[in-house]
Amino acid sequence: MRPNVLKEAMHQLRTITTTQLLFSSPPAILRQPPPSQFYSHHHHHQRSMATMSSNDSNLDAIFEQKRLLRSKVRKQLKAMNTTQRSQQDAAIQNSVLESSWFKSSERLCAYVSCSALREVDTSKILSDILCDQEKEGGGLIRKKLYVPRVEDKNSYMRMLNISTTEDLIANSMNILEPSPVDCDGNQRQDVMDSNTPVDLILLPGLAFDRSGRRLGRSGGYYDMFLKRYQELSMERKWKLPLLVALAYDLQILDDGAIPVAPHDIPVDALVSPTGVIPITPAAKERM
Repeated sequence: MRPNVLKEAMHQLRTITTTQLLFSSPPAILRQPPPSQFYSHHHHHQRSMATMSSNDSNLDAIFEQKRLLRSKVRKQLKAMNTTQRSQQDAAIQNSVLESSWFKSSERLCAYVSCSALREVDTSKILSDILCDQEKEGGGLIRKKLYVPRVEDKNSYMRMLNISTTEDLIANSMNILEPSPVDCDGNQRQDVMDSNTPVDLILLPGLAFDRSGRRLGRSGGYYDMFLKRYQELSMERKWKLPLLVALAYDLQILDDGAIPVAPHDIPVDALVSPTGVIPITPAAKERM
């Protein structure tokens, strides 16, 4: 075989293999013929290329739908007046603070809200958790709190333990995050390194529907973190934490309005200004 023909064939093989790894389930990958059979399976791979381009166009369509939906919801959030926002913030946070599932949680992850991003406020929830930690006795459950720190632009986010709001510092985007080391110079505990599971994760998002679909801000940070935490939980045979998203009224859309990509992770429940919406059996059991 002439060198340039061989080079082209090997390039085709690499392209196909990479695409199958991205879009096939593991059993499908195992069924692919080994490289030595490539030339006798030319037609098989032509079919694979067709499947690959259909997967590509499906994903492209999903990303485009998400982009348009993000743009629409962002405009609606910007149009909310401050009175309306603060009323909904208070109602949502009170619903969380008064709930049995929140009161009984011992270890949780929660986001630190950013007003510029029009995220539902969590300052009252966080101060409630951190103030309880400072109280002596009183029979209250001392909660262990982990909050997000974005480490890079490749969707890598860690959840680090804090014990006071003074542990938070503004990053380059002016979003409050935990410093990687505490005031004594010790590394903060990462939730992935803890020997005990968290029982609750409070999530932000741009939009949700009543079947639990979540539209994030396109960074993929929460999907990546939740996938890693689910894998850790399964490895250690832990019960999965309850995933609860906080949402303004306008952020809760009709079922099916949010397109879903393979990596998207649904939430167990929503908390809106009108109350808690449990979705999954796990949420209905605990709420």
